[in-house]
Amino acid sequence: MEAAAARLLRGGALLRRSFPTCLSSWKTPPRVLKSSQSEAAFGLTNAVLPGAPLQMFTDEEMMIKNTVKKFAQERVAPLVSTMDENSKMDPSIIEGLFQQGLMGIEIETKYGGTGASFFSSILVIEELAKVDASVALVCDIQNTVINNLMRKYGTEEQKATYLTKLTTEKVGSICLSEAGAGSDLFALKTRADKKGNYYVINGSKMWISNAEYAGLFLVMVNVNPDLGYKGLTCFVVDRDTEGLHIGKSEKKMGIRASSTCALTFENVKVPESNILGQIGHGYKHAIGILNEGRIGIAAQMLGLAQGCFDYTVPYMKERMQFGKRIFDFQGLQHQVAHVATQLEAARLLTYNTARLLETGKPIIKEASMAKYYAAEVAGLTTSKCIEWMGGVGYTKDYPVEKYFRDAKIGTIYEGTSNIQLNTIAKCVDAEY
Repeated sequence: MEAAAARLLRGGALLRRSFPTCLSSWKTPPRVLKSSQSEAAFGLTNAVLPGAPLQMFTDEEMMIKNTVKKFAQERVAPLVSTMDENSKMDPSIIEGLFQQGLMGIEIETKYGGTGASFFSSILVIEELAKVDASVALVCDIQNTVINNLMRKYGTEEQKATYLTKLTTEKVGSICLSEAGAGSDLFALKTRADKKGNYYVINGSKMWISNAEYAGLFLVMVNVNPDLGYKGLTCFVVDRDTEGLHIGKSEKKMGIRASSTCALTFENVKVPESNILGQIGHGYKHAIGILNEGRIGIAAQMLGLAQGCFDYTVPYMKERMQFGKRIFDFQGLQHQVAHVATQLEAARLLTYNTARLLETGKPIIKEASMAKYYAAEVAGLTTSKCIEWMGGVGYTKDYPVEKYFRDAKIGTIYEGTSNIQLNTIAKCVDAEY
């Protein structure tokens, strides 16, 4: 574990007005609320801290968190505004994620990974999202979805071939959604027909994250439509496979630096050896991995909201109106207290679910709760922060309006908020 932590360690002009000195540019790290900072439980190196508070971390977890915070502030923050404006991820950011060992956090060291915990992945995603949710998403998908699918269901040959690349050079992408299959995963129409010792894939996918720079795609298709969802199967498809066409990146409201593209499969030949897991078990793999992915999205929304809050509160403490700080008005104090409480609740939900997963406990209900609540809190927090900052919060000279735009996706992808509520309700129903 110490070796894993050591690897991670290697690695707009201001408006011309008289504003509080705390109103920093995009490139300057914001101040941080002290209560949102965790502390290490020195001497404890195990992956889980039995009986310890949820915000008490092992030495390794604290080291990883601090390393990522430094990377985000020094390498990511200076590029956030430009990447958002150009709707393009800077190549140096992806290179940096690989160099820091952040694209293979849970992958075993024998495959070149860091060999850390799932909870460490959550901390990484949260810290990155405090600065830029788009960068956090790249890391999130790679670790909570792509790598874990390969680790859980890949053959030894597949792991040796792909995990080593996923830790050092290849961004992965999961291909689920289609024009007629969003929340209804079982309505997938893309199919794969068997021809000897290979399959031929035909169909299309939509809203595929990381597609523009991904080198590897995990594609959910149906090998036997007559069986319905029991025909769903996952295939590993390399980017340069003939017949795979990647469309233009969508022009989005938020997370603009993260690419989202449509994919078309025209007679794409894939060897039978590229089936990931068992034939017909794709729906099980997808549902299972999405539960883990939802914890990652919860961490992304939590980090995003906390980053926005940390940027805004210092402004309120220095901005003077009617002879006193705007923070001193009781009406605003109550709003700040409300948001701070919800942030803490979202953090505890997210951390607890991640810890439960590491102990092997069921997390279906908890993952949906964490993802749903963190997304709601992110929307509320970022909206309130714009109001608290007033006119400057509404401009693109400062990052608060970007946090607001980025937050909306949390209620949509990896299961809409209504889908999460459905799942939670079903779990509650089954418990009584």
